[in-house]
Amino acid sequence: MFYLLILLLQMKLIRKISDLNKAIKFNYDLGFVPTMGGLHIGHESLIKKSKKKCEKTIVSIFVNPKQFNSKNDYKRYPRNLNTDLKILRKLKVDFVYLPTINQIYKNKEPLKFKLKKTQKILCAKYRKGHFEGVLDIMDRLIKKILPKFVFMGEKDFQQLFLIKKFLENIYNTKVIMCKTVRNNNKVALSTRNFLLNRSDIITAGYVSSKLINLKIKIKQNRMKSKLHIKNTKIYLIKKFNIKIEYLEARNTVNLNSNIINKNFKVFIAYYINNVRLIDNF
Repeated sequence: MFYLLILLLQMKLIRKISDLNKAIKFNYDLGFVPTMGGLHIGHESLIKKSKKKCEKTIVSIFVNPKQFNSKNDYKRYPRNLNTDLKILRKLKVDFVYLPTINQIYKNKEPLKFKLKKTQKILCAKYRKGHFEGVLDIMDRLIKKILPKFVFMGEKDFQQLFLIKKFLENIYNTKVIMCKTVRNNNKVALSTRNFLLNRSDIITAGYVSSKLINLKIKIKQNRMKSKLHIKNTKIYLIKKFNIKIEYLEARNTVNLNSNIINKNFKVFIAYYINNVRLIDNF
């Protein structure tokens, strides 16, 4: 009981803007880990990196309605605040920011970030308004918190790419890209994985293995990348009965489809039992 009390005193829960301003007033070396809750080992990895690099760390938990394409997806998104707070206490996080929807969107400003037609690729092509919602909430949070560093996972590579492009130069904040954390079957850890059963996770592992092999094949002959991608897509759909939204190879410089003589990643978005998963290798 005494140990738990110490942890509670160490971690400050912040629900009001006034309390947030007081907490971060003199913290100039602040690390920020934005989350929508449903914390897992991947989030823990981000927090540990922040604690190692920064004097203080703040974690936000906010399920942002503006980045969901359907109300059902928003309602279905896994939430377990009590479990999340236990994890954050064990990690000895300094501050946890728990804003409400009314607090975040008190000022009903129009979305100021719009993607160009050339940027509407990968997830932006299939999730209308998603990244505009992501950029909007990140803009609002960074403006309130003013962190020195923001720590985000590489699994959401397109999201990271756009946040760095649109927001990094507006604020005196550096976005730190952190490696994707995976389970033993190479499945990227994700909050949405909580919606999958054991059989689904095994299937996702097979998909990951196939994508790793696909990247090796493309590296060996980049001129045949489209053929390799087409064959892999056909195989995955027939073998595992999954719905693939996209499967593409793009370079990591500007996310263009030109991968000749450039570092590249293989990107995928697919559905297992109506649960949408994304990954890149």
